[in-house]
Amino acid sequence: MTKAEKIAFTIKTLQELYPEIPVPLDHKDPYTLLIAVLMSAQSTDVRVNKITPLLFAKADNPYDMVKLSVDEIREIIKPVGLSPMKAKGIHGLSQILIDKHEGEVPQELEHLEELPAVGHKTASVVISQAFGIPAFPVDTHIHRLLYRWGFTNGKNVVQTEKDAKRLFPKEIWNDLHLQIIWYGREYSPARGWDLEKDIITKTIGRKTVLNEYYKKKKTR
Repeated sequence: MTKAEKIAFTIKTLQELYPEIPVPLDHKDPYTLLIAVLMSAQSTDVRVNKITPLLFAKADNPYDMVKLSVDEIREIIKPVGLSPMKAKGIHGLSQILIDKHEGEVPQELEHLEELPAVGHKTASVVISQAFGIPAFPVDTHIHRLLYRWGFTNGKNVVQTEKDAKRLFPKEIWNDLHLQIIWYGREYSPARGWDLEKDIITKTIGRKTVLNEYYKKKKTR
């Protein structure tokens, strides 16, 4: 298979498996999505989705959020982990949104990245999922899968994002990054990986990854 055929096969498989693509984090507007994505760092979406309703019941906009103290926010979001840093970030960015952006979440990547506790990935998720602007946020699933599929050398997420944007058509980035995430969770996880169920990696996977998998299987 040529590189182009591998890309076409991957896109087709993902589109067939996930014609409807749910957004993993529950939210109702750009602000609640921004807060949910920030909270999801080194946590699971399931855990975040349990905690955000508790936080948003008290404050679902920057004006109400700054009325809470950093300690109050930290207390609510403690179960998601890294709560001191995240609480500070949530309070700080809410204040900046009020001071600089009239309480609205900006649509520009560079303005989002200026907010405390908001990195490139968080900003990319927000512009793609809240505003429909093409972006390709790379999380651990996408990083792992694009390496397994031979589409990137996997050195770091910055390189993986560059390669993804180069290989895949811009008009499908927003759907595709979510389809890859769902596929990674369901068929190609980091642990407990069964290659027989992982149709994409089995068909187009990087040879060294496949050889390593079979070698490990033999020694078990």
